[in-house]
Amino acid sequence: MRYIGKNTRSKTLGWQASQSYPGGTMSKYKFSIVEKTLNEMFSPEWLRQTAKETKMIKRERKVDAVVMFWVMVLSFGVRLQRTLASLKREYEKEDKTHLSDGSWYERFTPEFVLFLKTCVLHGIEMMSKQSNRKLNDKLKKFNDVFIVDSTIVRLHKSLAKIWPAARTRTVAAGVKVGMLISAVSDGPKRVVIRGERTNELKTLRIGHWIKNCVLLIDLGFYKHQVFTRIKEYGGHFVSRVKGNADPYIVAVHQTYRGNSIDVVGKYLSEILPRLKRSVLDVEVEVSFRRRGYKGKHRGDTERFRLVAVYNEEDRKYHTYLTTIPLDVLSAEDVALLYGLRWDVELIFKELKSKYALDVVDTTNPQIVEAFIWTAILTLLVSRRIYALVRENNPGKRLVRYTQLRWSTIFTENASDQLTTILEYCGITRTFETVMNVYDSHALDPHVNRYRFRDDWRS
Repeated sequence: MRYIGKNTRSKTLGWQASQSYPGGTMSKYKFSIVEKTLNEMFSPEWLRQTAKETKMIKRERKVDAVVMFWVMVLSFGVRLQRTLASLKREYEKEDKTHLSDGSWYERFTPEFVLFLKTCVLHGIEMMSKQSNRKLNDKLKKFNDVFIVDSTIVRLHKSLAKIWPAARTRTVAAGVKVGMLISAVSDGPKRVVIRGERTNELKTLRIGHWIKNCVLLIDLGFYKHQVFTRIKEYGGHFVSRVKGNADPYIVAVHQTYRGNSIDVVGKYLSEILPRLKRSVLDVEVEVSFRRRGYKGKHRGDTERFRLVAVYNEEDRKYHTYLTTIPLDVLSAEDVALLYGLRWDVELIFKELKSKYALDVVDTTNPQIVEAFIWTAILTLLVSRRIYALVRENNPGKRLVRYTQLRWSTIFTENASDQLTTILEYCGITRTFETVMNVYDSHALDPHVNRYRFRDDWRS
């Protein structure tokens, strides 16, 4: 991205001193820290090597993995090019080459999907090394706060046999994109693509990664067995209490002002309708069944902290289950922390409204997956540049860089960013290249079609 001006921010993010760059000879541009950072995140050497390892490119002919990658991310991913034909024209314009229609469409293979997925995993790994956000003092004992959720992407109905939709009376298709979002790196930590009918819990795998971290859980992932595994791995969670769950109260953590009633030794459903205090903070016991071993399941119990906070707007109690102790977060703070889940909703909105996650108008399964992984890659690149902008604008200005406003500015400048990042890699667009695209693609492919207007003018 090119920044022009003489103020401090332009100098910080803008032009750097003259230097050599990966393309060899000196470019007509001087590059900003943005191009340098993106090149470190997805270097040309890494992209070309990964293309070979995934067999996306078996022989280096006309298609360059570097150009292919950045055209997909900064052209298709931001809605500039929404068809394979327009993508082909964009590729030819950037790479100064001509491709037949067949050779272009044949690139969208399972190997290409694997290449894009590998790039996503690499991008997530690079993002995880960056601390783009800091947790406040109340959460300083935790390494990170994770948010888990999923969204549905509707597909062409001809794909219903591969990815059948759930809860529909007509033939429909859809996939479920599950995400684990990191509050510290401010982006995805894990991404999975499953059929729409896949249970939410199958997209979440609890392991050692949860140790000393907090997981904010949606009701779709509600399961006492999962909560117990988080506790056993040394992690913490916050979840709304499911409507049909009825924990048994065994102790009171803290007494709050209000009409006091005896709650110990009773189930939540017994006392919640009669509760008059503003906050309830108790320890509860729940029953669940362990995972099966050799076809056998055994019952078990576990204790958690239950918090109920009265919501004036909804005029009812919002109840939460957690393992975060009282000396770390108060009941009110637990409720506020759960509100951080809104971040994942903003990410899904950004993916769909800005990076075309839900605009997948094709009947080809490989193209479907390629488009979805491309949207995720565009998000990763956008968030990396967003972090750079925030780093160079500390203080009061920082909070004014909102995510959705940033995504709008990012998409509007993606075309310029595509030019500069390829220029940094030594690939220069020229007017001659653009004219070649005009000459070849402006021709109507139907050679023998009768055009009646041509009888009257030439």
